[in-house]
Amino acid sequence: MRERWWQNLYLQVLVAIAAGVLLGVFAPGTGTAMKPLGDGFVALVKMIIGPVIFLTVVGGIAHMGELRHVGRIGLKALVYFEVMTTIALALGLAVVNLVRPGAGMGVDAASLDAAAVAEYQHKAEASGVVGFLQDIIPKTFVSAFTDGNLLQVLLVALLFGIALSRIGEPGRQVLDALDRLGKVMFGVVHLIMRFAPIGAFGAMAFTIGKYGVGTLASLGWLLASVYLTSLLFILVVLGTVARLSGFPLWKFLRYIRAELLLVLGTSSSESALPRLIERLEELGCERGVVGLVVPTGYSFNLDGTCIYLTMSAVFVAQALSIDLSLGDQLLLMGVLLLTSKGAAGVTGSGFITLAATLGALAGKVPVEGVALILGVDRFLSEARALTNIIGNGVATLFVARWEGKRDDVKMRAALDAGPPAA
Repeated sequence: MRERWWQNLYLQVLVAIAAGVLLGVFAPGTGTAMKPLGDGFVALVKMIIGPVIFLTVVGGIAHMGELRHVGRIGLKALVYFEVMTTIALALGLAVVNLVRPGAGMGVDAASLDAAAVAEYQHKAEASGVVGFLQDIIPKTFVSAFTDGNLLQVLLVALLFGIALSRIGEPGRQVLDALDRLGKVMFGVVHLIMRFAPIGAFGAMAFTIGKYGVGTLASLGWLLASVYLTSLLFILVVLGTVARLSGFPLWKFLRYIRAELLLVLGTSSSESALPRLIERLEELGCERGVVGLVVPTGYSFNLDGTCIYLTMSAVFVAQALSIDLSLGDQLLLMGVLLLTSKGAAGVTGSGFITLAATLGALAGKVPVEGVALILGVDRFLSEARALTNIIGNGVATLFVARWEGKRDDVKMRAALDAGPPAA
């Protein structure tokens, strides 16, 4: 049966976002009270992410057959991720030095509200590369799903998939059962997505109601700089990657437009993760590639977060009238190559990583300086979340083509036709 226009998820989320903005502007108290709607929807999505990742990865590896393909895909993905995040860091550093959004603010370091960032500073100190690597190993098989750590789920799925592929015919019945269960789980995803407009409405109403449009104006130059740099990265860098990989970026963006709106409304790229997996399979990427690249990318390929981190760190220094030499900024970039991965999967990871990075600069910039952007961080998170999801989608299509695991005929047909009805 043909979908009626008012049943289109893209339109529903768009209307919901607009309604949330209006409520936040004209009734900020009521808008702030809508927070549970956004939080509840994101919690529903996070509930299903673990099983979807597990079933996708296990099925992909088992169907792939030869395990050397798994290692090769993982290595290619990590090489790609490191190149892209380095470019994102360098681009953010170049733009923030060019436009200097914090210059002339003349903020006195003694006036900063240390209490406002104490919670983030504590989490930053608790995170780190060593802790991040140790945290990849779950305490139990089940805790990989209950703790919400994507890399833990990925590790368990890899081990399970490899074991399943090695036992031969006896594992066929298990694999068939998992394939059927996977279809059920994606059915659950479709049911949850029906609540997406409510979640987007609640999250946007809360953001505007709590922080207000006045907050946007006070740090508007920083916001504009981050958004424009993210747009530059998407159009130029990711556009070039897409062109080299044989597909037009604008068609891909059109194909995932409902997912992008969902990310915009909730300020979380995780809210669209299950749907992104489904969309990439529709575009001809083999399940094994999608299952490996997407969840790994959510921890290692945070292009938008990298842009935000370099620009915000230098902005704080500029606002405090602290001169960072070229050596200081190269050190900053080196630290961010590590810390941008170290806090992955933590709620508010971008802000926490920023605090961790300033803390690693040998006292050059006070960590309390992050309080300067606390009010607009929610708006900045939308830019980094959108860039992150687009970056991971392009990465999956690129690696799938690189590995010869992408059906280009199917991809072009899907891109020309547009996404199927929700």
